[in-house]
Amino acid sequence: MGRLRGVMNAEQFKKEVLPVKDKLYRLALRMLREPADAQDAIQEVFLKIWRQGTALKKIDNIEAWAMRVTKNHCLDRLRSRNRQTQALEPYQLDVDDRPSAQEQLEQGEAIGQLRELIGQLPEKQKLVLQLRDIEGMAYQEIEEILDMPLGQVKTNLFRARQKIRKLLLAVSKETNIHGR
Repeated sequence: MGRLRGVMNAEQFKKEVLPVKDKLYRLALRMLREPADAQDAIQEVFLKIWRQGTALKKIDNIEAWAMRVTKNHCLDRLRSRNRQTQALEPYQLDVDDRPSAQEQLEQGEAIGQLRELIGQLPEKQKLVLQLRDIEGMAYQEIEEILDMPLGQVKTNLFRARQKIRKLLLAVSKETNIHGR
């Protein structure tokens, strides 16, 4: 089978696109909430990227561009399912150190509580928080991915962190008043 003109070769795809597949999947999962939907979305995004071919050489930051393509594709999927206003599932936090069953239970409760609190954030704040604090992306990358001015990125992140802090304090006070 011959190589189509303008389509990237497999080596280029493996070198430039596959290294970011996990980040793309996590973003798709965050937005679509279903692992199977996220996997399907990533396959479709990979196909879109593959079809860009040699045009990818003009893109300065393949990772940020691929994240933006993924975000837009997921938004399109949500719109087509008439679920545009559905809230995103809160963060999937990994807890690796689980020395005892009691600590594991407490950590599970804390993570569940944090997920619930993050679930109360507006969608833009959730996405900015995900990309900055979980994925560790730079502000400029987030600006490009979300097509949002840098000032708005920083404002959304500040507000998200501030609201989570405020909600955690309220929960902590409530717990102290009523006991565990």
